[in-house]
Amino acid sequence: QVQLVESGGGLVQAGGSLRLSCAASERTFSMYAMGWFRQAPGKEREPVAAIRWSSGRTSYADSVKGRFVISRDNDKNTVYLEMNSLKPEDTAVYYCALKQNNIATIWTAYDYWGQGTQVTVSS
Repeated sequence: QVQLVESGGGLVQAGGSLRLSCAASERTFSMYAMGWFRQAPGKEREPVAAIRWSSGRTSYADSVKGRFVISRDNDKNTVYLEMNSLKPEDTAVYYCALKQNNIATIWTAYDYWGQGTQVTVSS
């Protein structure tokens, strides 16, 4: 059973930066992609960014393009989310997830999820 452990959340002022990390407890045989999602109070969970593990190809939600950068460290089985120019509307619980197979879209069919880390952006 793969476990994903997020870290790096916190409170930051608008315009500031935060870096989230997500480490997988083991290297699964099948590891197609890892992604970041977020859920704000009263809203549905939404995709933020994803990275294909082998190619490094990335995808971003329109709301974070140009501000957030997703990256990975293959040796550490870790994915990062560098968040810059943060806005109050970025406030949410951020979850990382692991997608084992190349099925459906990059934003769906994730197999494992972390517990989430709170990001709060003050105005």
